Amino acid sequence: MPSPPGGAVTAQLEPVVADAVADAGFDLEDFDVQQAGRRRLVKVVVDADEGVGLDEIAVVSRTVSEVLDAHEHVLAGSYTLEVTSPGVDRPLTRPRHWHRARNRLARIALVAGGELRARVGAADEDGVTVLADGEIRRVAYRDVERAVVEVEFQQPPAQELAKLEQAAGGAPERGADREDTEESR
Repeated sequence: MPSPPGGAVTAQLEPVVADAVADAGFDLEDFDVQQAGRRRLVKVVVDADEGVGLDEIAVVSRTVSEVLDAHEHVLAGSYTLEVTSPGVDRPLTRPRHWHRARNRLARIALVAGGELRARVGAADEDGVTVLADGEIRRVAYRDVERAVVEVEFQQPPAQELAKLEQAAGGAPERGADREDTEESR
């Protein structure tokens, strides 16, 4: 019996894989099934607020493998499972991506033209507060053409983090001001 095309397989399996990933405590960022020679390549990209480490990838891999094995009739043959987390160059396209990028530096291309290099602050369902060129600014998601996190090799300046926290109406996050207290030792 010939196997269905990859798009149909992806559509059939994505809901059950998404449920399994959610039950394991993660978000399904991407799911794809492609033909790779005689086998299918099943690619699963997961994320979480605290990030995803190797141990978590192993847990998700086992969980997804069990679900795929239970739906082997859809795959109609052998498959290779690849479970990974998004790379640092993953675009910020959803509110949860912006939440996870809090305090990180981002390059933001605006729909109206121009680009911001800004530190990400508090985010909600409609937009994000950023610190760009020393100024707090609100950016609506609808005004963002593309945004990605920039890799930094040192801690963000404490004064920038404090300014973002003040804009959010809260006290600086632990570690932002680096005061040495009994509680932080």
